[in-house]
Parts: sequence; C-alpha cells; structure tokens
Amino acid sequence: MELHQLQILRELGALGSVTAVAEALRVTPSAVSQQLAVLQREFRTPLTQRQGRTLALTAAGRVLAEAGAEALDAMAAARSALDAFEQDSTGVVSVSGFHSAGQALFGALLRELAAGDDGPSVELTDEDVAQSEFPALTARYDLVLAHRMEHSEPWPAQGVRSLTLVREPLDVAVAASHPLAHRSSVSPADIAGERWVTSRIGYSPDDVLRAIAAVAHVAPRVQHRINDYGAVAAAVAAGDVIGLLPRYTSRSVDDREIVRIPLLGVSTHRLIDVLARPEALRRRSVRRVVDALQTVMARLSS
Repeated sequence: MELHQLQILRELGALGSVTAVAEALRVTPSAVSQQLAVLQREFRTPLTQRQGRTLALTAAGRVLAEAGAEALDAMAAARSALDAFEQDSTGVVSVSGFHSAGQALFGALLRELAAGDDGPSVELTDEDVAQSEFPALTARYDLVLAHRMEHSEPWPAQGVRSLTLVREPLDVAVAASHPLAHRSSVSPADIAGERWVTSRIGYSPDDVLRAIAAVAHVAPRVQHRINDYGAVAAAVAAGDVIGLLPRYTSRSVDDREIVRIPLLGVSTHRLIDVLARPEALRRRSVRRVVDALQTVMARLSS
C-alpha cells in the first residue's frame, strides 16, 4: 500500500465518485481508477462496488479508508514535527574536528555562538583520522571538520556535502638556530636532505614531505612521526630535525624557539572542509554552526 492510494480511497468515500476525486487531487479519472485497481490487488475482499454509474466503497473499503485516514494524519504529524525540528535554531549540533582544527577553532566557535541570541548549542569532540576516513564520520556527527591536500581526490559526492573553510599552506619549521632560519623561503632542494619530524602516513605533513622528496629526487630521512603539532614544534626547537606546520591552525604552538618558512616549488596547500550529510544541512541549527565556523576561520586566516 502507498499513502497516496489510501488518500484516494478516503476521498472516494468522502466525495462519492471517481471524477470528484480526480478533480480534488488534480489528476485524471483514469489515474484514480488505476491506483484503486493496484490497491485492490493487495486484498482479497472487494474495497469498492458499482452503484449505478458511480463507484462506492464497500464495508471493507470503509474500514481501510478510516485506517488510512489515521495513517495520513500520522504522516502529516510526522512531517510537521520534522519541519519544526529542521527550523529550530536552538537545537544541539554535534561537531567533530581533527586535533589542530579543534585547538584552533573550538574555543572561538563557542564564543561566537554564545555572542548570538537563541543560538544552537554544540557538542564537540576530536577525531583525528586519515583523510580517507573523514566521510564516514558524518554518520556519527552532524558536522565533521576534515582536511585533504589540494591535489588529492575530492570527497565522495554520494551522500556527503562539503564546504571549504580555508585553503591553508604548510610551512617549513626550523629551529631559530638553524642555518636556514634567516631565509624568506626555501625550495625542496634546500631541505630534502634534512632529518625530519613528520606526521603518520596518510596525513597532510607526510603528503607534503613525499612531494618534497619526489621533486628533489632525494629519499626523506624521517626521524620522528608525530601528529601533535605542539610536540612537532618541540622536536624542531631542539634543533635535531625540521618539520612542517600548518600556517593558521597551529598558531597555538609556541614559536619563540622556531621559525616558519614558506616552501616554494611544490603544492603545500591543504583544504580544511566541513563535511555533512545532506539531511543534517536541512536543519537551521546546523546551518548556523556552519556560518559560525566560516566566521571564525575567516578571522583566523586574515
């Protein structure tokens, strides 16, 4: 059974003819008759009967029409409840962010939302996963902050929507005492032979380091694999290795003992995106959090 078939049956009982039902529902009489025939095939007991030149409901048809009216009413109530849920600007929105995004954005996001009237509340968590695993997180969270290298495969379009918050370069980080510390920029050839602290495989710094090695034709010497940028900066400051730090989302790192240098000659940009299921973005509260994230990121990257 389909809801529109039950609606036709109900209207037939109320209006008394196929023609009247067709006019009320703005369809053709033949379409009404066809749907009634499809509905009848679901039941052994006749639902309609001829009375002269008109078609009327049998007793069984009236029983089904009454039950159908309740189903239609329940569906209307469900749609109304969903509409109210989607239009509620004060609902709870769950947000997942990878570690550096959380450190850079979460506090500012909370302050931005608190500054407005009747805004949504957020539930924040950190999920630092490899690039390929971010889309799956949209099944658990309303919004997912994700990163990918600019040249990498785009996010899957099926079932996931994405919005870019910022295009962020990764800079080379060296100790303040390093011979390159005075440089305004470096190339892959300048740094390929250095010892490195980089991320685990599948994360942005390691992707950039692989590009550096490919351009310079030098195999990278990886000493440490650390994903936390504060720990990366500490290792760099010790002077034994150099590393890569995102320009905007690692500003919480203490830079007094390190120097950040732009890298030329390879693509160093990563995209920080918001991922969400399409149905989540229908909610007004979710859209307001997205707007707040855009505002916060614009301030951070200016």
